[in-house]
Amino acid sequence: MSWWNSDSDESSLGEQYDESDIRIRPNPKANKPRTKTRPDHADAVQGMVTGVDRGRYTVLINEISVTCSRARELSKNAIVVGDIVNVVGDVTGSPGSLARIVRVEPRKTLLRRSADDTDEVERVIVANADQLLIVIAAANPEPRVRLVDRYLVAAFDAGITPLLVVTKCDTHDPSEFLSNFSGLNIPIFRSGTDQVPIEDLQKALAGHTTVAVGHSGVGKSTLVNVLVPDAKRATGHVNEVTGRGRHTSSSSICFKLDTPFGIGWIIDTPGVRSFGLGHVNTANVLGAFPDLQEIAQNCPRGCSHSADSPDCDLDSVLRDGTNPAQIGRLDSFRRLVISMS
Repeated sequence: MSWWNSDSDESSLGEQYDESDIRIRPNPKANKPRTKTRPDHADAVQGMVTGVDRGRYTVLINEISVTCSRARELSKNAIVVGDIVNVVGDVTGSPGSLARIVRVEPRKTLLRRSADDTDEVERVIVANADQLLIVIAAANPEPRVRLVDRYLVAAFDAGITPLLVVTKCDTHDPSEFLSNFSGLNIPIFRSGTDQVPIEDLQKALAGHTTVAVGHSGVGKSTLVNVLVPDAKRATGHVNEVTGRGRHTSSSSICFKLDTPFGIGWIIDTPGVRSFGLGHVNTANVLGAFPDLQEIAQNCPRGCSHSADSPDCDLDSVLRDGTNPAQIGRLDSFRRLVISMS
């Protein structure tokens, strides 16, 4: 007798293992096909980034400071102080609210630096500034020509107008140091403890977005506090043993500058002790000297324009010797080129 009855057992087994009534739940994370189409955010409002702190951005929208995160699609894009951005979400600025940056407008200028001259990775400092306020001290800490040169190179490369402020002039005469920059025709302001040229600086900064840079301990944040009394930036002192300033500003922040001559913006940045120029093109620096650029058009291809460059046509300025101001500009330009090497 066969132990298997196909007629009776197949029907019973079919009923026993019938799974037609089982409901399969869709995967909640994959029940819709992914798409690269992003919303156009037509309702986004525009503002300016005034501060960046650990993944949170302070954006000024219609005189209201709004805390924002950034959209996932911007995760690979640096957002810096000075950026003009589009924001969606809660833009009331109320405590605990959080909006979202969904778009960054094209930048007019971009101030950058690298860790050193061999580092190809650029560090973006600020965006859309049109002036660079270089702050140095006449003494304590001692001014460094090469560091100022590097600031100037970065300004010329970015297409930003440089300004020079010398602090602590009541403790030391900076005339000898400033003679290194006489050929550049850049505005220079002298400041002392009780002799800050507030009105002259207000005239120079009104109508502009200016980024202040300088060595730690030169009084940069102190100067910002004088220009913007509500800024309340932390200030420090210079170490008497090392002669170096202590870092007091940990991040860049932008302040509105309200003056009798108009509205402006000033961006205070953390003090630095080095300023790499690995990203800079020498041709951009030469562009800051229009008279020299015209002469250099006859130079051999690939000319570095340095003092030891063979057949450099800029040497004609020295051979002629009739224009002391132009000779000074040539000396300044070649010193800037050396600082990039």
